[in-house]
This record gives sequence, structure tokens and C-alpha cells, in this order.
Amino acid sequence: MATVSRYFNKNKGLTVGIIIGGSSLGGVIWPIVLNELLNTHGVSFGWTIRAVGFIMIPLLILAVVTVVSPPETSHHSEQVIVQEIEEKRPKRDLSIAKDPTFIILCAGLAISILGMYSPMFYITTYSRSLGHPIDISFYLVSVINGSSLFGRILPGFLADRYGHFNLCTLAGLASGITSLCWTAAKSIPGLVVWCLAYGFTSGAILSLQASCAGSLATRETQGTAMGFLMGAVALT
Repeated sequence: MATVSRYFNKNKGLTVGIIIGGSSLGGVIWPIVLNELLNTHGVSFGWTIRAVGFIMIPLLILAVVTVVSPPETSHHSEQVIVQEIEEKRPKRDLSIAKDPTFIILCAGLAISILGMYSPMFYITTYSRSLGHPIDISFYLVSVINGSSLFGRILPGFLADRYGHFNLCTLAGLASGITSLCWTAAKSIPGLVVWCLAYGFTSGAILSLQASCAGSLATRETQGTAMGFLMGAVALT
């Protein structure tokens, strides 16, 4: 995310949303893979996790090999560019961590995400408690993540026009209201509609949090900003 933010000054919300949308695609696929291996084919839990790891390893290697920092826009040699950068900035630029706006952003998002993942873990259990079949209940997680894909891309596109912080605030409010309606859904159609709504609104938060942090950071502190933001969110 930090690398993408450095490449794009315009349409940053859209580009970050597309990148983060990849995790939503994984959120659709992995529950189906796990269900097929564990419940349909009777594969042990250990080998199921190993299979997931074997799939992820080449994908992660591809990302490590292909993701590079953007080139410097200068006609000087590479050695001169490195010297200029070292002279202009300190070894460790932590100025973003002292920005009051950034600190409030990290604190606010940490609180917002405090219970945001609860439906991911408990929607299947909740559906089963209502007496619905396990197969349908299990796929509700994929419904949330599938809707989250659109929630991460479309709000990012709108945020570039109407403001990243404005859209992030609206997404947080909409996600909170939707979560309060969770237990009102009892039937399978009702649960599917709720999952679609919650996936879209919660996905918008995950997309816009990165673009908000990126808009506050300089080109040199993008990585630091993402690190502090994700660290604050991880604590909750």
C-alpha cells in the first residue's frame, strides 16, 4: 500500500482501493477452499493449512519480486540521487508520528475497527443457531468479502472527488448502523442482504484508512505512516 501511494498522487483512493480489493477476493476464495477440503473431502486440519501455505508462497514470492519503489525523476546518476536524498532528509523520518491529525486518525480507526471483524467470525455460528444449513451458513463469510470488494473500490473512487476523510467518516457511520441491525436478520435472504450491506460499508473503511493516511504523509514517510496506522489498528 505504501508503494502504491508513492506512485500515484492523483486518484490515490481508487488505486489503493483496487490493491486492497485483492484481499477481498481472497476472502471469497479461502472460505470456499477450506470448506471443500475440511468438510467435503475430509482433509485433516493440518494438511488443509499446509495446502493454503503452498498456494500462498508462490503468490507472495511474485509480489516480492515485482513490487519496486518508483524511480526518481532526475537526470543525475543514481549515486548523485542517493547522496541528494541522504542530505535532504534524516536517517529516520518520524515526523508523521508527531502530526496531531495523524494521531487522531490512528486512534479513531483503532476504535472503529475494535469490533468490525466480529461478524466475520460469528456470522456462521449465528446462522447455525437459527437452524440454517451449515453449507449456506459457511458461505455467508464469502458473501461479506465479495461485497467488500466493491466497498473497497467504489468509495475510493468517490473519495478522490469528495474527500478521503469525508467518505471514511460516512463509511464508519454506515458500518456502525449496519452492525446494529445484525440480529434483526433471521432468514437466509435477510442474512444475505445484511452481509452484502455490511461487507460494502466495512470494506470502505479498510480501503479509505490507507488513503487517508497516505494523504497526510509525504512521499518519504508513506511507509512510516502505514506502519504506524496498521500498528494502531492491530492493537485493537
